[in-house]
Amino acid sequence: MNIFRSLKYRNFKLFFYGQSVSLMGTWMQKTAVSWLVYRLTGSALLLGIVTFVSLIPSLVLSPYAGSYIDRHNRFKVMINSQIISMVQAGALAAMLYFKCYSITGIILLSLVQGIINSFDVICRQTLMIDMVDNAEDLPNAIALNSIMTNLARVVGPALAGIVLSTLGEDFCFISNFVSYIPVLICLYMMRMKITVNIKPQNSLWGELKEGFQYISGEKDLMSLILLLAVSSLAVLPFNTLMPIFAKDLFNGTAKTFSLFESAMGFGSVLSAVYLANLKSNKYLIKTIVISSFLFGGSVLFLSLSNALPVALFFMTMSGIGMMAQSAAINTYIQANAAPHMRGRAISYYIMAYQGVMPVGSLSIGLLAEISGPKEAVAIEGGIGILSVLVFLYYKKNIFSKNKPSEIAELRTLKV
Repeated sequence: MNIFRSLKYRNFKLFFYGQSVSLMGTWMQKTAVSWLVYRLTGSALLLGIVTFVSLIPSLVLSPYAGSYIDRHNRFKVMINSQIISMVQAGALAAMLYFKCYSITGIILLSLVQGIINSFDVICRQTLMIDMVDNAEDLPNAIALNSIMTNLARVVGPALAGIVLSTLGEDFCFISNFVSYIPVLICLYMMRMKITVNIKPQNSLWGELKEGFQYISGEKDLMSLILLLAVSSLAVLPFNTLMPIFAKDLFNGTAKTFSLFESAMGFGSVLSAVYLANLKSNKYLIKTIVISSFLFGGSVLFLSLSNALPVALFFMTMSGIGMMAQSAAINTYIQANAAPHMRGRAISYYIMAYQGVMPVGSLSIGLLAEISGPKEAVAIEGGIGILSVLVFLYYKKNIFSKNKPSEIAELRTLKV
């Protein structure tokens, strides 16, 4: 089938199978951590702190991680990050198995995992182009990776719910620890030929400066990273308020909330399947613009929904728009960044996509306290639409003269 064409490459196939198992364990652990912290403390604040410390390193460390990865063999860096992640998962499993309940320990280990992820995510993204022999299959590989990630996001918490209610919390943590074994086996079976850049003369700080200068000088890359940053900061955090929508606005239960989560996950999978079927990356800019409009518009209409089925429909559409936007921007950056700058370029993508989300989540909580949850979500949807209009108005001529097809794409999307 065309959708699975990237699996014909041995390295990507091994990566795909190994990560499929690992991500399932990761989401089981994430769910179990949240449940454990709230069960032990009953504190929403501590629950938020655990989530915050696991994500904030991406904002602070991503540029450094990108520079570090550009200076080293990124495949070896990924193997090391997986080994350290396994040790971290083992520490959490041991803590639970021996009944050493320590909120401080959980927060510290969550911070450690966030630091590891700052390097690991960039490694995995930059290795995509090395795992497929034909660059035309890069969008398919990235889309399949997105399908894998979002299926794990849907299935992992569901499995965790079953395990938590039958076998206990410690089994979730042990499962995540064990899930790293097939990952490491698959990684060691891969035959990667990574060209390590000649050791630069600049210091690491000089490399950081060089990376920023490169991104800011490449106006097409910079504009897309800014568009993604706005979405992650001011649109995507709408999901933080979905427990309030489920419980208070639709008089539902935890099952209702799970429907909202599953609807967005389902939409993300549908979007990733569509992207996986694309045969080329010729229309990436058009895909980014349309998906960004869809994302912002769906969030806006979600805020206006008074019936649960309608709300779930727009939740699904928001998942489609969100996934298409982020995956298409990811593909464009990987396909157009200079090879020796790819790690640093992707690091800014990760910073824009994941790093600013904790700040956005805190901000929308404050906004909801002031204006109300529906009004806060409506504002975020409006910001999403406005950001695309600004992108179209100010950025349609920034793409270089060497990329006339992309200029043509933007001209066909006049508003």
